Amino acid sequence: MSRALLAVKPAVRAIRAYTLAARDARIKVNQNESPYDVSAETKRAVLEKALARPWSRYPPFDPRELTDALADFAGWRRDGVLAGNGSNELIEALLMVVVGQGTSVVIPEPTFTLYALLTGILGGQPVRVPLTTDLAYDTDALIEAARASKAALTIVCSPNNPTGTALSSADVARLCEANDGLVAVDEAYHEFSGQTVAPLLAAHGNLVVLRTFSKALGLAGLRVGYLLAAPELVREIDKARLPYNINFISQLAALAVLERHAERAASVRRMVAGRDALSAAIAAIPGLRPYPSQANFVLVEVTRGEARALFEALYADGILVRDVTAYPMLERCLRVSVGTEEENEAVIASLRRHAKGAS
Repeated sequence: MSRALLAVKPAVRAIRAYTLAARDARIKVNQNESPYDVSAETKRAVLEKALARPWSRYPPFDPRELTDALADFAGWRRDGVLAGNGSNELIEALLMVVVGQGTSVVIPEPTFTLYALLTGILGGQPVRVPLTTDLAYDTDALIEAARASKAALTIVCSPNNPTGTALSSADVARLCEANDGLVAVDEAYHEFSGQTVAPLLAAHGNLVVLRTFSKALGLAGLRVGYLLAAPELVREIDKARLPYNINFISQLAALAVLERHAERAASVRRMVAGRDALSAAIAAIPGLRPYPSQANFVLVEVTRGEARALFEALYADGILVRDVTAYPMLERCLRVSVGTEEENEAVIASLRRHAKGAS
């Protein structure tokens, strides 16, 4: 090992980086993005405002206009809202102010790998709680793990990536009431489930809700997210936020999307209908088993043959899905994002050709 690497924390050297293989395809249904772009009218409105502003000046230090709009949109108080450069930045900020050496963080698995990765980098200890055999959350096990480890934080993704599993508001309330630590609910996909735990914020001061513009709201390329919590918590989390963290074009785009939310709501309805149709079609293909999903993707178990072989066969057809076989409990699974109607039909046709049980 080089002398330079000795300066890096051993816990960091031991962690595998979050990464995504650099593949492209005619049909990309591997990143849970919206297949429906924001309208040209919305883009023009944003660009006109951007062209009228000096690009040599920093964006507002306090993005007050965006924060006020997010508070109105989410139905929560303005001093309980924190905007970020994507929700990932806010996940990192939350963990930075909570996790120190040896801090326990309860994390269900399989789930979004960034939670455990950042916890480890910060010196914390991920306390991993498996989902049930049907990939549902085990709320009792999460509560017990938090109590036994004296966890400073329990973090759940609902609906969960990559399983599509959701945790009910009643179960989130139980988590908040059962221990003294914080409970963070990552609602990156909540629009597709029609459910949110944001109404619980008023009664539970230890609840943090994280959201993104990258999925249902169609701004994955501009990186905007936000956090909802008690004002005293937001003040502390804000200390880990980098200054000028959201560029002004992203702020303008987020405001424009909020002003035209009906446009995005229609796209969400199309994606939900596409998800249900995709799942039903996959269920009819021998050798494949789709799990119920409340997100904009479907987790598919390959019950006959190898999941990796099916992944490569789809890729040869110009279709890129997500290989999740390295996740615990998902050794035989692929994740398929909802695309346009035409893309979904192409995915189904390719699955029918290549699934072992369908031949």
